[in-house]
Amino acid sequence: MKVASDNASFKKMVGTAAADLVKSGMVVGIGTGSTVAFFIEELGRRVKDGLSICGVPTSYQSKLMCTQLGIPVQEPSLIDKLDLAIDGADEIDYSLNAIKGGGAAHTIEKIIAAMADEFVLIGDHSKLVERLASSFPVPIEVIPAALGLVMKRVKETGADPQLRVAVKKDGPVVTDNGNFVVDLYFSDAPDIHKINHTLISIPGVVETGLFIGMAQKALIAGPEGLKALTAERGS
Repeated sequence: MKVASDNASFKKMVGTAAADLVKSGMVVGIGTGSTVAFFIEELGRRVKDGLSICGVPTSYQSKLMCTQLGIPVQEPSLIDKLDLAIDGADEIDYSLNAIKGGGAAHTIEKIIAAMADEFVLIGDHSKLVERLASSFPVPIEVIPAALGLVMKRVKETGADPQLRVAVKKDGPVVTDNGNFVVDLYFSDAPDIHKINHTLISIPGVVETGLFIGMAQKALIAGPEGLKALTAERGS
């Protein structure tokens, strides 16, 4: 219970710090997840106090939360550029590469990140790892008709693929795009550049949850407080 409580306080700390990056007049990409929820809550408070922004959410969940808190929103399909995008991650390495997709929104999240002049990852200290995918799976979004082919091809890469199953409904998780999510488990951390290229070349794979070379900064909260990391490219 103590760990859960501490993580919540860290998530709130980093969500508030992320809101400090948002200035009036900005068009802001707004991610998905439990850490981002604190960011959205803080943005809502600031919008009520006069902050003038437009949010571009990455999921129905975030869009609903923004709307409930009075944050003006725009559909991603209607824009091609953002001033800033803020999102959480399931794992972040010290080069600021990340695994995302625990919330099954990684395809839209990657589109939003690519639009942004600055993409910032936020998370508690448990998200920071030496190597990606050594303990957390790499999710891929898959067109349903391609499921059989994709499962066969990803096994050939050495991955153990698991179709993600919904918790409160029968059957698989279905993304906001109408597709399935397959989680890829590796016994050893893979070369993320190589595996990302291999996965995205499989017909029917819409997108991977590997965010490589996209983030310029990460805000990480932990027992020692808040720290800002900048990307160290080349690894």
